[in-house]
Amino acid sequence: MTYEAWIIVTGSLVGITCGITGCFLILRKMAMLADAISHTVLLGIVAAYLVSSSMEGIYMFAGAIIVGLLTAFFVQLLHSSGVQSDAAIGVVFTSLFALGVVLISLYAGRIHLDVDHALMGEIAFVPWNTWEIGGVDLGPIAVWMLGIVLFINLTLIVIFYKELKITSFDPEMATAIGIPVMFIHYVLMGMLSITTVASFDSVGAILVVAMLIAPGASAYLLTDRLSIMLLLSALLGVLAAGLGYYAASILNVSISGSMATMAGILFVLCFFFSPKHGIFIKWLVRKKFVQSSSN
Repeated sequence: MTYEAWIIVTGSLVGITCGITGCFLILRKMAMLADAISHTVLLGIVAAYLVSSSMEGIYMFAGAIIVGLLTAFFVQLLHSSGVQSDAAIGVVFTSLFALGVVLISLYAGRIHLDVDHALMGEIAFVPWNTWEIGGVDLGPIAVWMLGIVLFINLTLIVIFYKELKITSFDPEMATAIGIPVMFIHYVLMGMLSITTVASFDSVGAILVVAMLIAPGASAYLLTDRLSIMLLLSALLGVLAAGLGYYAASILNVSISGSMATMAGILFVLCFFFSPKHGIFIKWLVRKKFVQSSSN
């Protein structure tokens, strides 16, 4: 496979994995929690390195999942104690991310993990960091990690589809019929944490946040059915990755930044031209109604 193809495959896997996970965050009005966890996992990665003295993926996953779940727990704890949801997210997000930055400065300055790398990533380097077994090149490590995380997320969605759907649309009804709402909440937070850390090293926090929110928000404007929304969010994520890469090649700009920008452009197009909820379509319908009423 060519160098360009590996980058597009990596971006597409980020778009699919983040897109389907982000759908549930959009439905639960928890989109900004994705922003929080995508930053606070930095603390988990640094803590895992300090404890294990290793940059192996399994330690990074464990650290990121623990801190991701702690972020969700602290936000939920503050919110249930009377603090507004956005304020709780802001306090927990900035505190844990800042602690991660301080620990990097104090104890992890010699490793390749730094704040700029965490925010922006470098997807252009992905094809060169490959996994070899017995001298056989199996492809980029990032592609394998994202593929495994996508498989885990799809498996969890299939197993808990009904529970995720009901708790997302009507948590009171879910509680009434005996669905463990908090357990499903933390399953989703676990999915979000592993998705974030798998994407983190390759594309950075900014593209992770963009792919977690924009494809799901765009799909939400295009359909009222959850199953279709999941498919559309994955498709829009792939489209943003592909178009973003070619736009970056033409303009000679950051690939991750270009993919995030393309995700935003696709959202704007859906916002104006969605067949059911688009501003432009609503204006046309209103105009036709006024004309028919006047006639």
